[in-house]
Amino acid sequence: MPSQVPPMDFILEPLIRVILIALDLYMYIVIASVIASWLVAFGVINTYNSTVRTILDVIYRLTEPALRPIRRMMPDLGSVDLSPIVLWLIILFVEMLLGKALRLVMMS
Repeated sequence: MPSQVPPMDFILEPLIRVILIALDLYMYIVIASVIASWLVAFGVINTYNSTVRTILDVIYRLTEPALRPIRRMMPDLGSVDLSPIVLWLIILFVEMLLGKALRLVMMS
């Protein structure tokens, strides 16, 4: 008896949904990074607190690998960093493409 292979949409639909959720979560992390950098710049957050420092370090480690290449490609605008906005737009574009792919998978 030949083994039954599940259809590709059986695998793709949950995978695309998980990726979309991960991208949404990452967008919130990028927003948290921007807000945290503003709060540090304005002296609202005490970076000498070890808990705050740990949270900021985790946020930095999660966002910096994606933001660094964008910063290298963008022109220097002084103290204005537009790389989170560019990353946010890239994530929205990828989510749009994945949403279309999900609709195609569900219709097949």
